Amino acid sequence: MSTLPWLHPERVALLEQALRRRILILDGGMGTMLQAHGLDEHGFRGERFRHGHDGHAHAHGGHAHEHPGSCDLKGNNDLLTLTRPGIIRAVHDAYLDAGADLIETNTFNSTRISQADYRLQHLAHELNLHGARLARAACDAMSAKTPHQPRFVIGVLGPTSRTASLSPDVNDPGFRNVTFEELVENYTESASGLVEGGADLIMVETIFDTLNAKVALFALSELFHQRGARLPVMISGTITDRSGRTLSGQTAEAFYYSVRHARPLSVGFNCALGAEDLRPHIQILANIAECRVSTHPNAGLPNALGEYDETPEHMAGIVGGFARDGLLNLVGGCCGTTPAHIEAIAEAVRGCAPRALPARNAEAA
Repeated sequence: MSTLPWLHPERVALLEQALRRRILILDGGMGTMLQAHGLDEHGFRGERFRHGHDGHAHAHGGHAHEHPGSCDLKGNNDLLTLTRPGIIRAVHDAYLDAGADLIETNTFNSTRISQADYRLQHLAHELNLHGARLARAACDAMSAKTPHQPRFVIGVLGPTSRTASLSPDVNDPGFRNVTFEELVENYTESASGLVEGGADLIMVETIFDTLNAKVALFALSELFHQRGARLPVMISGTITDRSGRTLSGQTAEAFYYSVRHARPLSVGFNCALGAEDLRPHIQILANIAECRVSTHPNAGLPNALGEYDETPEHMAGIVGGFARDGLLNLVGGCCGTTPAHIEAIAEAVRGCAPRALPARNAEAA
């Protein structure tokens, strides 16, 4: 990837300038914000899928081929990009108003594999295309208001609902329900939509299986070579519990060395843990990474009801310590975080110098 020219060199230059000056702010939880709307099945389906419950496609806008049948669509947050785009745009705007420099597309589950759970796998490219366009419009509108602080679109590639490293059958450890080739096809299709929709960066995020991530990075490399230009790539894993390992068994150090060949813009961790529990793993990355370090933790650990209780002030206090100790280049929030959390985090890291790149890599990066 590193030998290709940038697809948007002027945007990359602005991003690099901002990264050298200060710690940049990512947005917060999309799902958290969408759940607050309390949408029912009809709310998720919108006009386009309103007759889908009886197995008959609704011929609307040239989409008569869609047959979600009796499958419930409630909970398919990515579908709201098409059925309720105003809600998604409002979430993007709220995070931008809170101080976010980078906005993530609403595409965490926008792969064929993940959308197959709703019988909507044929929408994968469209979901990514329009997800990027929505975020692009929001960032462009805010950048026009604050030309001194340009905003950037992160095209999100989620982990999919399948794992290349682990068997879903405890009685057959050698079994896999997905192949390398299937994952490449999924990631390539989704990434193509993100690029065409105007993403400034691509983030492979919430990585619980490093092999899936390596497939995504391979797919991106192939896609960039096909297009003759590349975008910056962010990589963000997830430590699944207090054991300090990813689901596929890697420590923070092992995870980094497994993906460093992609020469990413940044490596970090998100989700699963709150900021306090993530700190030792971010410290490891800060000690060894030749690229920038990012984190967007949850608002603490979920309570008995699956909700997140950590207040913006408490979370910002912890993250502020990360920044003062020189561990961070980019920071935001994941599950349970809101614009209030992002605003507090932005205030907590304001004035803190970004983590310095190792001297031997500062010029190359």
